Amino acid sequence: MLLSVITVAFRNYEGVMKTWQSLAHLAKAQNIEFEWIVVDGGSQDGTAEFLKSLNGQYNLRFISERDKGIYDAMNKGIDMATGRYALFLNSGDIFHEEIVDVVRQLDEENENAMYIGDALLDFGDGNKLRRSAKHGWYIYHSLPASHQAIFFPVNGLKTYPYDLQFKVSSDYALAARMFKAGFPFKRLKGLVSEFSMGGVSTSNNVELCQDARKVQRTILRVPGFWAQLSYILRLRTTGKAKALYNKA
Repeated sequence: MLLSVITVAFRNYEGVMKTWQSLAHLAKAQNIEFEWIVVDGGSQDGTAEFLKSLNGQYNLRFISERDKGIYDAMNKGIDMATGRYALFLNSGDIFHEEIVDVVRQLDEENENAMYIGDALLDFGDGNKLRRSAKHGWYIYHSLPASHQAIFFPVNGLKTYPYDLQFKVSSDYALAARMFKAGFPFKRLKGLVSEFSMGGVSTSNNVELCQDARKVQRTILRVPGFWAQLSYILRLRTTGKAKALYNKA
Protein backbone atom coordinates (compact mmCIF):
# COMPACT_ATOMS: atom_id res chain seq x y z
CA MET A 1 0.00 0.00 0.00
CA LEU A 2 1.58 3.28 -1.10
CA LEU A 3 -0.70 5.85 0.53
CA SER A 4 -3.04 6.06 3.51
CA VAL A 5 -5.51 8.94 3.18
CA ILE A 6 -6.70 9.74 6.70
CA THR A 7 -9.92 11.71 7.20
CA VAL A 8 -11.06 12.95 10.59
CA ALA A 9 -14.70 14.00 10.91
CA PHE A 10 -17.27 15.05 13.48
CA ARG A 11 -20.82 16.05 12.63
CA ASN A 12 -19.81 16.87 9.07
CA TYR A 13 -21.66 14.47 6.79
CA GLU A 14 -21.53 16.91 3.86
CA GLY A 15 -17.79 17.37 4.34
CA VAL A 16 -17.17 13.62 4.32
CA MET A 17 -19.19 13.36 1.11
CA LYS A 18 -17.13 16.15 -0.44
CA THR A 19 -13.84 14.50 0.51
CA TRP A 20 -15.04 11.10 -0.74
CA GLN A 21 -16.00 12.55 -4.12
CA SER A 22 -12.52 14.03 -4.55
CA LEU A 23 -10.87 10.63 -4.05
CA ALA A 24 -11.94 9.87 -7.62
CA HIS A 25 -9.11 12.15 -8.80
CA LEU A 26 -6.55 9.78 -7.26
CA ALA A 27 -8.45 6.61 -8.19
CA LYS A 28 -8.07 7.49 -11.87
CA ALA A 29 -4.55 6.08 -11.64
CA GLN A 30 -5.19 2.36 -11.31
CA ASN A 31 -1.56 1.61 -10.52
CA ILE A 32 -1.53 3.78 -7.38
CA GLU A 33 -2.71 1.72 -4.44
CA PHE A 34 -4.22 3.69 -1.57
CA GLU A 35 -6.55 3.24 1.36
CA TRP A 36 -9.08 5.61 2.88
CA ILE A 37 -9.23 5.69 6.66
CA VAL A 38 -12.04 7.67 8.27
CA VAL A 39 -12.10 8.43 11.99
CA ASP A 40 -15.48 9.83 12.95
CA GLY A 41 -16.10 11.19 16.43
CA GLY A 42 -19.35 9.29 16.95
CA SER A 43 -21.50 11.60 14.82
CA GLN A 44 -25.25 10.95 14.66
CA ASP A 45 -25.70 12.67 11.29
CA GLY A 46 -25.61 9.67 8.96
CA THR A 47 -21.84 9.65 8.45
CA ALA A 48 -21.33 6.09 9.72
CA GLU A 49 -24.27 4.81 7.69
CA PHE A 50 -22.92 6.42 4.53
CA LEU A 51 -19.45 4.97 5.05
CA LYS A 52 -20.90 1.52 5.66
CA SER A 53 -22.84 1.76 2.40
CA LEU A 54 -19.60 2.21 0.43
CA ASN A 55 -18.75 -1.45 1.04
CA GLY A 56 -15.02 -0.84 1.38
CA GLN A 57 -14.59 1.35 -1.70
CA TYR A 58 -11.06 2.78 -1.91
CA ASN A 59 -9.98 0.14 0.64
CA LEU A 60 -12.07 2.05 3.17
CA ARG A 61 -11.84 1.30 6.87
CA PHE A 62 -13.54 3.49 9.43
CA ILE A 63 -14.45 3.84 13.07
CA SER A 64 -17.13 6.00 14.66
CA GLU A 65 -16.56 6.63 18.35
CA ARG A 66 -15.91 9.44 20.80
CA ASP A 67 -12.41 10.87 20.99
CA LYS A 68 -10.43 13.53 22.84
CA GLY A 69 -10.34 15.96 19.93
CA ILE A 70 -9.01 16.23 16.41
CA TYR A 71 -5.41 15.25 17.17
CA ASP A 72 -6.47 12.23 19.20
CA ALA A 73 -8.62 11.20 16.23
CA MET A 74 -5.64 11.66 13.90
CA ASN A 75 -3.58 9.38 16.12
CA LYS A 76 -6.28 6.72 15.80
CA GLY A 77 -5.96 7.07 12.05
CA ILE A 78 -2.20 6.64 12.29
CA ASP A 79 -2.67 3.43 14.27
CA MET A 80 -4.90 2.09 11.48
CA ALA A 81 -2.63 3.14 8.59
CA THR A 82 -0.84 0.47 6.57
CA GLY A 83 0.58 2.63 3.75
CA ARG A 84 4.15 3.79 3.26
CA TYR A 85 2.98 7.40 3.41
CA ALA A 86 -0.02 9.12 4.97
CA LEU A 87 -1.82 12.32 4.05
CA PHE A 88 -4.41 13.96 6.28
CA LEU A 89 -7.39 15.05 4.22
CA ASN A 90 -10.04 15.90 6.78
CA SER A 91 -13.76 16.18 6.19
CA GLY A 92 -14.40 18.93 3.66
CA ASP A 93 -10.81 18.95 2.37
CA ILE A 94 -10.45 17.70 -1.19
CA PHE A 95 -7.80 16.38 -3.54
CA HIS A 96 -6.85 18.70 -6.38
CA GLU A 97 -7.13 17.40 -9.93
CA GLU A 98 -3.30 17.31 -10.15
CA ILE A 99 -3.00 14.78 -7.30
CA VAL A 100 -1.99 11.83 -9.49
CA ASP A 101 0.95 13.74 -10.98
CA VAL A 102 2.09 14.70 -7.49
CA VAL A 103 1.80 11.22 -5.97
CA ARG A 104 3.82 9.73 -8.83
CA GLN A 105 6.78 11.80 -7.58
CA LEU A 106 6.90 10.01 -4.21
CA ASP A 107 10.03 7.95 -3.74
CA GLU A 108 8.85 4.52 -2.65
CA GLU A 109 12.39 3.56 -1.70
CA ASN A 110 12.99 6.55 0.60
CA GLU A 111 10.46 6.46 3.41
CA ASN A 112 12.51 8.71 5.68
CA ALA A 113 11.42 12.04 4.24
CA MET A 114 8.37 14.27 4.46
CA TYR A 115 7.25 15.11 0.94
CA ILE A 116 5.54 18.48 0.53
CA GLY A 117 3.48 20.03 -2.26
CA ASP A 118 1.24 23.02 -2.86
CA ALA A 119 -2.32 23.61 -1.68
CA LEU A 120 -5.19 25.97 -2.48
CA LEU A 121 -6.75 27.97 0.36
CA ASP A 122 -10.45 28.57 -0.32
CA PHE A 123 -11.83 31.75 1.25
CA GLY A 124 -15.40 30.89 0.36
CA ASP A 125 -16.11 33.85 -1.90
CA GLY A 126 -14.82 32.31 -5.10
CA ASN A 127 -11.26 33.41 -4.45
CA LYS A 128 -8.53 30.85 -3.85
CA LEU A 129 -4.95 31.45 -2.79
CA ARG A 130 -2.14 29.06 -3.68
CA ARG A 131 0.18 28.24 -0.80
CA SER A 132 3.39 26.97 -2.35
CA ALA A 133 5.68 24.66 -0.41
CA LYS A 134 8.79 26.35 0.96
CA HIS A 135 12.31 25.23 1.80
CA GLY A 136 12.71 22.83 4.70
CA TRP A 137 14.45 25.38 6.91
CA TYR A 138 11.12 27.25 7.07
CA ILE A 139 10.13 24.76 9.80
CA TYR A 140 11.95 27.02 12.26
CA HIS A 141 9.18 29.58 11.69
CA SER A 142 6.20 27.51 10.55
CA LEU A 143 5.18 24.46 8.54
CA PRO A 144 6.86 24.69 5.12
CA ALA A 145 3.62 23.48 3.51
CA SER A 146 -0.04 23.23 4.39
CA HIS A 147 -0.79 20.25 6.61
CA GLN A 148 -3.10 18.90 3.88
CA ALA A 149 -0.17 18.88 1.43
CA ILE A 150 2.36 16.88 3.45
CA PHE A 151 2.97 13.20 2.78
CA PHE A 152 4.31 11.82 6.04
CA PRO A 153 6.21 8.51 6.19
CA VAL A 154 3.97 6.25 8.25
CA ASN A 155 6.91 4.75 10.13
CA GLY A 156 7.72 8.25 11.37
CA LEU A 157 4.12 8.99 12.33
CA LYS A 158 3.90 5.86 14.41
CA THR A 159 7.07 6.89 16.26
CA TYR A 160 6.18 10.59 16.64
CA PRO A 161 2.35 10.84 16.86
CA TYR A 162 0.42 14.02 17.57
CA ASP A 163 1.13 15.45 21.03
CA LEU A 164 -2.18 16.40 22.66
CA GLN A 165 -0.58 19.04 24.86
CA PHE A 166 -0.46 21.32 21.79
CA LYS A 167 -4.10 22.31 21.35
CA VAL A 168 -3.92 23.98 17.92
CA SER A 169 -0.34 23.42 16.72
CA SER A 170 0.17 19.71 17.21
CA ASP A 171 0.64 19.33 13.45
CA TYR A 172 3.54 21.79 13.64
CA ALA A 173 4.96 19.99 16.70
CA LEU A 174 4.79 16.61 14.95
CA ALA A 175 6.59 17.85 11.84
CA ALA A 176 9.18 19.60 13.99
CA ARG A 177 9.89 16.44 15.98
CA MET A 178 10.25 14.38 12.83
CA PHE A 179 12.53 16.99 11.25
CA LYS A 180 14.78 17.03 14.32
CA ALA A 181 14.82 13.22 14.28
CA GLY A 182 16.28 13.18 10.76
CA PHE A 183 13.23 13.24 8.46
CA PRO A 184 13.97 16.00 5.92
CA PHE A 185 11.45 17.83 3.76
CA LYS A 186 11.47 17.11 0.03
CA ARG A 187 9.63 19.30 -2.45
CA LEU A 188 7.09 17.93 -4.92
CA LYS A 189 5.76 19.83 -7.93
CA GLY A 190 2.03 20.43 -8.21
CA LEU A 191 -1.15 20.97 -6.22
CA VAL A 192 -2.09 18.35 -3.68
CA SER A 193 -5.30 19.60 -2.09
CA GLU A 194 -7.81 22.36 -1.47
CA PHE A 195 -9.24 23.35 1.89
CA SER A 196 -11.34 26.06 3.48
CA MET A 197 -9.91 28.51 5.98
CA GLY A 198 -11.35 28.49 9.48
CA GLY A 199 -10.22 25.11 10.82
CA VAL A 200 -8.67 24.38 14.20
CA SER A 201 -5.31 25.81 13.12
CA THR A 202 -6.70 29.03 11.63
CA SER A 203 -9.62 30.00 13.88
CA ASN A 204 -7.69 31.29 16.93
CA ASN A 205 -4.55 33.03 15.75
CA VAL A 206 -3.37 34.17 19.22
CA GLU A 207 -3.46 30.66 20.67
CA LEU A 208 -1.95 29.33 17.45
CA CYS A 209 1.01 31.71 17.73
CA GLN A 210 1.55 30.92 21.40
CA ASP A 211 1.45 27.20 20.71
CA ALA A 212 3.90 27.58 17.82
CA ARG A 213 6.32 29.56 19.97
CA LYS A 214 6.27 26.71 22.49
CA VAL A 215 7.12 24.27 19.70
CA GLN A 216 10.04 26.43 18.62
CA ARG A 217 11.46 26.73 22.12
CA THR A 218 10.93 23.16 23.38
CA ILE A 219 11.37 21.08 20.22
CA LEU A 220 13.32 23.11 17.68
CA ARG A 221 15.40 24.84 20.39
CA VAL A 222 15.11 28.21 18.68
CA PRO A 223 16.68 31.06 20.75
CA GLY A 224 14.15 33.15 22.66
CA PHE A 225 14.73 36.30 20.59
CA TRP A 226 14.09 34.53 17.29
CA ALA A 227 11.09 32.67 18.67
CA GLN A 228 9.58 35.99 19.77
CA LEU A 229 10.27 37.56 16.37
CA SER A 230 8.63 34.57 14.70
CA TYR A 231 5.68 34.96 17.07
CA ILE A 232 5.18 38.58 16.02
CA LEU A 233 5.46 37.77 12.31
CA ARG A 234 3.09 34.82 12.62
CA LEU A 235 0.58 36.90 14.57
CA ARG A 236 0.48 39.41 11.73
CA THR A 237 0.19 36.92 8.90
CA THR A 238 -2.41 34.69 10.56
CA GLY A 239 -4.36 37.78 11.56
CA LYS A 240 -4.48 38.90 7.93
CA ALA A 241 -5.58 35.45 6.79
CA LYS A 242 -8.32 35.37 9.41
CA ALA A 243 -9.51 38.84 8.37
CA LEU A 244 -9.76 37.70 4.75
CA TYR A 245 -11.69 34.61 5.80
CA ASN A 246 -14.14 36.57 7.96
CA LYS A 247 -14.66 39.04 5.14
CA ALA A 248 -15.52 36.28 2.67
